Amino acid sequence: MKRTDLSTSIAAANLYSFVTAGPPAVLLAVLFGLVHGWERFWAGMDAFFNLLSFLLFFVVGIVVHEAIHGLAWKLLSGKPWSAFKFGVMASSLTPYAHCTEPMGINAYRWGTFMPGLLMGLLPMLTAIYTGDGWLAWFGILFTTAAGGDFLVLVILREVPANALVEDHPTRVGCFVLEPEK
Repeated sequence: MKRTDLSTSIAAANLYSFVTAGPPAVLLAVLFGLVHGWERFWAGMDAFFNLLSFLLFFVVGIVVHEAIHGLAWKLLSGKPWSAFKFGVMASSLTPYAHCTEPMGINAYRWGTFMPGLLMGLLPMLTAIYTGDGWLAWFGILFTTAAGGDFLVLVILREVPANALVEDHPTRVGCFVLEPEK
């Protein structure tokens, strides 16, 4: 099997996440402000960024984000739970969910996208609908937190739908597996 590395460093992913997650977060924030007013938007920030609740939501949110990756990959790939690892990379204090076995690219893509969708985009759209400023900030935070995931989706955009991929064990992204010719 030929393995093509389509990954990037954690540092680069964090930097590029401003490019991949910043525009959707800003667009949704502006939409909220236009629909419900900026006073409500900023009041939501004051409530959300109370130090204790922010730290609690951020830490728990990171754990839930990684759990969503693992659960989505498990359900979509059919791999056994023994193929999944969860933890924190000590060198960068980066939490991770990792599948040790190859899976289909579409399962990988959807599993990569799900935390940003469930914790970022959907809460933000719900906030726009309901006018809940606190929920708007929650959605902005976790849309931004999914920036590295969105970067992976951009990197994988030209990989064919029938490809197999193997999650990279230490970097953001994966290996594409192709039969030797």
